[in-house]
Amino acid sequence: MTLPTLFIPHGAGPCFFMDWTRGPADTWDKTAAWLKGLVAALPERPKAILMISGHWEEPVFTVGSSPAPPMLFDYYGFPEETYRLRFDAPGSPALAQRVRDLLGAAGFATAEDAERGYDHGVFVPLKLATPDADIPVVQLSLRGDLDPEAHLAAGRALAPLRDEGVLIVGSGMSWHNMRGFSPAFTAKSEVFDAWLADALADPARREQAIRHWDQGPYAREAHPREEHLAPLFVAAGAAEDEPGRVVFRDVAMDVAISGYEFGAPS
Repeated sequence: MTLPTLFIPHGAGPCFFMDWTRGPADTWDKTAAWLKGLVAALPERPKAILMISGHWEEPVFTVGSSPAPPMLFDYYGFPEETYRLRFDAPGSPALAQRVRDLLGAAGFATAEDAERGYDHGVFVPLKLATPDADIPVVQLSLRGDLDPEAHLAAGRALAPLRDEGVLIVGSGMSWHNMRGFSPAFTAKSEVFDAWLADALADPARREQAIRHWDQGPYAREAHPREEHLAPLFVAAGAAEDEPGRVVFRDVAMDVAISGYEFGAPS
């Protein structure tokens, strides 16, 4: 069984695990409900998860190799109890090495980090998707230049993992402008969201669209800096000849946000 790849919105900080006061209390309810059903919607349960989060960048692709990653609370100004959250999924040094081997064979310089913990782009969505924390998780960094072609190529190199029971997940946001969450941006976000969905659907033109994503409508308003979009490049690259489809869409904090699946529909 070949698993699809995913790009998921991971919300705003620990939004799913607090009383949300920065807008309607139900702002993140639809996203939370979708994330809770994420694993059940797959064609089979993954043996492991490879997460590419918008919250980790390194000069070269770097993989977390700890067998028991700690928590990394890389958000600020949230309620005190959100700094006591736990996500105790094991790591997988063997998968970390497999990731390095695949990337190295494709010509990429790589590194590993045996100390870094799960950042909130990993543990916040996965606490909902895998509440028992019983699937091993390995995190892969972005490359700091955020070059679309490099991240697409990294995804292509990692594609064999899909036949080995590894779910490849890009974790970010389809709209991520810290000054652009307001009604003034709703219409623009919907235009960008529609363009992105169309650009990702057809594998014959998807990679060209990704390489020039910043030419899309309101692209630089959606992503003044594209670290929250770059995980999508990896997920798409790992399914380069397969269709992409929207599997989740909502309006949260006044902007359109979407989740994508690449590969055969689940």
